[in-house]
Amino acid sequence: MRLFVSIDLPNSLAESVAGVQDRFRDADGLTFTDPQQAHVTLKFLGDVDEDRIPAIENTLESAVESDIDFGPFDATVGGLGVFPSLDYISVVWVGVDDGAEEMRLLHNAVESRVYDLGFEPEDNDFVPHMTIARMQHAGGKKLVQDTVRELKPEIGEMEVEAIRLTKSELTDEGPEYSTVAAFRL
Repeated sequence: MRLFVSIDLPNSLAESVAGVQDRFRDADGLTFTDPQQAHVTLKFLGDVDEDRIPAIENTLESAVESDIDFGPFDATVGGLGVFPSLDYISVVWVGVDDGAEEMRLLHNAVESRVYDLGFEPEDNDFVPHMTIARMQHAGGKKLVQDTVRELKPEIGEMEVEAIRLTKSELTDEGPEYSTVAAFRL
């Protein structure tokens, strides 16, 4: 099964995410993510045998209990960015301002713990973000570039109380996510 570790955006902020996505609706080549499923991916695990789930759950519980010296925290979601660059856009995202450092610490704790289970570390710096669109071709690149440069949306605030082990099922309508286990901060 396809798994990742996430911090989920509360449904109360999904409408604000959809409003930002609307600013990109005329950009040819973009496909949009479901704002109800917005999340920060702390670690993508990939395809994992089901019999490994208990060990992953124990590892994530240990990371939260042993490696993190803070409890729930507030985060502010806002701003825009792209990966890998404005010259070559693959992903459009909203970022995290307040709370970003705590998310980096969570990422580092998860990354180091799952490495011990054989999961390779990421080869790029972790940037707390929520993907709102993917660019399939560059038809609307100029509109995306201009909007990212000019728009500084404020999505809202959220309390981060847990991380989740999330299952992703790819369907014709897009990915569907479900929580396998949650780990309270």
